[in-house]
Amino acid sequence: MDKEEEYKKEEYNDFVRKLNSCVICAGKYGFMPKPVIWGSPNAKIVQISQAPSRRVYETGKPFNDLSGKRLREWYGIDEGTFYNTKLFYMTAMAHCYPGKNAVGKDLDPPRICAKKWLYAELTLLNNKIYIIIGRIAAGFLFPNKPFRRLIIDIQTLNGKPAFVLPHPSPQNIKWFKDHPEFYDICLPRIRRFIKDINEGT
Repeated sequence: MDKEEEYKKEEYNDFVRKLNSCVICAGKYGFMPKPVIWGSPNAKIVQISQAPSRRVYETGKPFNDLSGKRLREWYGIDEGTFYNTKLFYMTAMAHCYPGKNAVGKDLDPPRICAKKWLYAELTLLNNKIYIIIGRIAAGFLFPNKPFRRLIIDIQTLNGKPAFVLPHPSPQNIKWFKDHPEFYDICLPRIRRFIKDINEGT
């Protein structure tokens, strides 16, 4: 390990300690803060979603639900590959579960979390590509750009390729049907990138 890698490792470990002790949202959503991240800071693919679900909050395992099953189908990989910490690093715009509103809908991820933690986190990762999942996370990282264009065109984040995907939630089935180009153009492209990166690890 060279001096740069050693420095980054120490800085990353310090970041994780501080993140795990964060209480900035304590008492606001009815849940104790419990940040969720998954993977090695040297993982080749950094996946940024919106916020952990209730199930993720309880298990500590990102996309451990039906949305995760669909996401793996989109990527064309199995569960073992998806949770390979050398390949995937998973984080989110908000690191903790934000709860639901009065009618049972998931609350939007609090932007204060992303501003305080996500930007700093991304500077400590040694990845090749980003995958951003969901309209809210994409809008935060790429403001003032139409969501469809974000998905169709490859973006750039921190000088690296960034692929934007809709959230794989069953609630978005109509969007998937209304945008066949997502299946025809975007999924074959992201599968190819993931396959090439995986075979190179």
